[in-house]
Amino acid sequence: MNKIKNYIAQFHTIVWVLLLGTVLSRGSAFMTLPFLSIYLSKHLELPPIIIGLIVGMGPLSATVGGFIGGHLSDRFGRKPIMLISLFAMVGVYFGFTIANSQGWFILLNALNGLCNSFFEPTSQALMADVTDKKNRMKAYSLRYTAINIGASVGPLVGAYLAVTSANLSFMITGTTYFLYAVVLFFFLRKLVLPKSEQKKKAVTFMDALQIIKTDKALRYLVLGIILINMGYVQLDSNIPQFLQEKLGNGVYIFSVLLTINAVMVVFLQMPISHFAEKFKPMQVMIAGSVLMAAGLFGFGFVNGWVTAIFSVVLITFGEILIFPSNSILIDQLAPDHLRGTYFGAGQFRKIGNFVGPIIGGYLLSHTNGAAMFTVIMTITLGSILFFLIGNRFYLKISLHRG
Repeated sequence: MNKIKNYIAQFHTIVWVLLLGTVLSRGSAFMTLPFLSIYLSKHLELPPIIIGLIVGMGPLSATVGGFIGGHLSDRFGRKPIMLISLFAMVGVYFGFTIANSQGWFILLNALNGLCNSFFEPTSQALMADVTDKKNRMKAYSLRYTAINIGASVGPLVGAYLAVTSANLSFMITGTTYFLYAVVLFFFLRKLVLPKSEQKKKAVTFMDALQIIKTDKALRYLVLGIILINMGYVQLDSNIPQFLQEKLGNGVYIFSVLLTINAVMVVFLQMPISHFAEKFKPMQVMIAGSVLMAAGLFGFGFVNGWVTAIFSVVLITFGEILIFPSNSILIDQLAPDHLRGTYFGAGQFRKIGNFVGPIIGGYLLSHTNGAAMFTVIMTITLGSILFFLIGNRFYLKISLHRG
């Protein structure tokens, strides 16, 4: 019992509020967004490339929005940015319930990406603000685990609602975000940040752009993650369409794959992260790239449950290795007074989430699944080159600071 209390005491109360809110909000979001491509294909009868454009609009707006959001959080504070973002997301999901054309879906998904891009880097920066440096890797891993706890349940419910009442899933998600925003508002009112955080000097937007230009380690890290995301985003865009067309029970298989993916992260994230600490962060990310690329290649030859599960297992091991390591590298690169800006700059990785669905959708329309996934696999492996280059600059920075 004391061990549990001591573990809980490692983190500020607001961290646990954010983690619980992440479980609930992401769980409801995973009922909707992963099945958006299926909904658009079935109800609006749109071609894969247009569906890819709609799915990719969220990450596109998040690319710029995350950078601005991180900067604004440094300049005006974490609290207002986070609350405005959450309440705006409530409007977005209720808007989905009345959308009836591709134009509305493009607009709403762009707003969804913008709101998320303001909230995510700001919440990560806030977690870092109130957490000791020695415990930040644990906090990031817990956050990623919280996301996947929600993701382990959401897809199973979403698979049912996708073919019965998609509007109900949008309403549930909007209501959940509203409750999350209200609870977070209550706790943030009582939060007093350390003086060192309150007296930070806010940088201008041009200063933030200059960081991307001058920090080569950050630049190559982001470029590598862009290619990773081009592959990983296929789970939300073209893989569900591909499975629906190729397999008779493709929608159900897809929902089970998402649950397997989430459950694996929930139970394996912490032990694998603990094991990965024995290696250099960039080595871990390169290993993750290889595993993710192998899983994507496997989807091109899916013919049933076994091959589908094997492929998603490889992708999951890849993401477990890559994404927490990416967060800790950004944290290590960032000076304390620019942490929010650095995490915002990290949102440029979502360029891959925009381009990936469009490229995959085009290839899926003009070739077969095997060819599409082979191209995507090759792109994903290309991230290794950027990670290797970025690692050289990262080591120079570490040597200089050390």
